[in-house]
Amino acid sequence: MYEDALARVDLFSGLRKKELTEVAKCCREARYSPGSVLISQGEKGSGLFILTKGTVRITRTNSPDGAEEVLGTAGMADIIGEMALLDDMPRSATVTAVDDVSALVLPFGEFRRIFRYILSTDPDVALDMMAVLSRRLRNAEQRAYE
Repeated sequence: MYEDALARVDLFSGLRKKELTEVAKCCREARYSPGSVLISQGEKGSGLFILTKGTVRITRTNSPDGAEEVLGTAGMADIIGEMALLDDMPRSATVTAVDDVSALVLPFGEFRRIFRYILSTDPDVALDMMAVLSRRLRNAEQRAYE
């Protein structure tokens, strides 16, 4: 059902049809209207979001006065919320819908279960997924210093 959308996402592009089907079975579709918050900074991460339509704004509050810093935007085929799935730490940013947004949501527990399975059956694909996540982290760090 969602395999085509998942295959367009860099994190899942190396998966075989079987693994894509497993991931797709665990996803649920969610819709957000403009101004709706998908992720709130500081909350516990409950899932990974795969954007299938629309644009979101990513912001972070760093200063004591509550001023918001815009970190960027994300759109179709982008993933958000992946860091909290790996380190089980609170969300590092707030993500807000700019326009009508549709997303596939992959819950925390399902992501970990699937990742363990892939790691045990095809370690090279799991390593590829880790490399994608590492690149995303490096890119985010680089943007923070710009």
